[in-house]
Amino acid sequence: MRPFAFCLMLLVATSASARPAQKLPPPAAIDAQVNAAMAKTGAKGMAIAVIDKGKVAYVQAYGARNAKGDPLLTDTVMYGASLTKTVMAYTTLTLVDRGAIALDTPITADLDQPLTAYDSNAIAPGKYGPYKDLIGDDRWWRITPRMALTHSTGFRNFWFLEPDEKLHIHFDPGTRFSYSGEGFSLLQFAIENGRKAQGLGVDVGDLTGTIFARLGMVRTSLKWRPDFSPNLADGWNDKGEPVTHDQRSKVRVAGSMDTTIADLSLFVAALARGDGLSPASRAEMVRPSLPIATAHQFPNLAPDLPVGQRRKGLAAGLGVIVFDGPQGHGFFKGGHDEQTANTMVCIERGQRCVLILSNDVRAEASYTDLVGFILGDTGVPYDWEYGDHAGKS
Repeated sequence: MRPFAFCLMLLVATSASARPAQKLPPPAAIDAQVNAAMAKTGAKGMAIAVIDKGKVAYVQAYGARNAKGDPLLTDTVMYGASLTKTVMAYTTLTLVDRGAIALDTPITADLDQPLTAYDSNAIAPGKYGPYKDLIGDDRWWRITPRMALTHSTGFRNFWFLEPDEKLHIHFDPGTRFSYSGEGFSLLQFAIENGRKAQGLGVDVGDLTGTIFARLGMVRTSLKWRPDFSPNLADGWNDKGEPVTHDQRSKVRVAGSMDTTIADLSLFVAALARGDGLSPASRAEMVRPSLPIATAHQFPNLAPDLPVGQRRKGLAAGLGVIVFDGPQGHGFFKGGHDEQTANTMVCIERGQRCVLILSNDVRAEASYTDLVGFILGDTGVPYDWEYGDHAGKS
């Protein structure tokens, strides 16, 4: 039996045995729950969207966008953080659908030279990893787009976090999960420097811009835009101290997206219903490509748990983490930095999702209860994601 057919049968069987979805709470009840969560955590600002049957059902923003107390609105530009990675996965799959790239073909096959021959910092200083550091470790040639999108390249989260500030491969690519923005940067490099004759050699920011325009996401970009300034969210760190919004001048697919709750809800709805991707690519994105055996998402390169202690059904999809819970198959992704706490949780059956963006990292402590209040018991593995946040997602 083909793998795709087997996965489809497995998803159908899982959905058939899953408990019914609970009725979505009314907007007033959601508002009350969010306000209570903000009061409990001290979070200054939060925005939320609910997707039902692949359509945006509710969008609201609460609290302040800056220390002056200006209100956070549904069209306030907020930092997308690592939800950018899900956008990158979706964008890559549009290239797969065009035949420009293949998920399981080594990335080096799309380049005119071996990866280690490129002086990546000369091409774009500070944008790509120092690939010459990999000379002497030939495992780089095995790395595929799928490995980049499933965090299995063998790289640490970022090369500059290495003790010697050099890029290293820590395990055989494709063999295990270890969260890595560096793998996404490598995929960006391959797309932007690949052969134009096959449809590569294009700016990823331009590719995502086309997607955003098609979906009506008018205030979203992977690079800073001056028109964001008048309605922009600053943030608060875990001590409640204000932090200025970082104006990211380069496209970095690991996490440079600026967006709004209104805009990003349109993307999540499109993703939930499979809009813009072939059925095969949409299924590929949310199927379990690689089992996850670590106790938590961080720290990087943590040892795998013994087989009997591993969470069943937890795996890397493409740009998302997939899981099986009481309501069937689902996927999720977070985004986190000093002042940002974002989450997206989707349940395949019913095409239901909750998207939360916060400009106050303290809000993160409320997400388990908030998502459960809206969607019911999904089984989203927040204890795995937040168990030890020794790094930024």
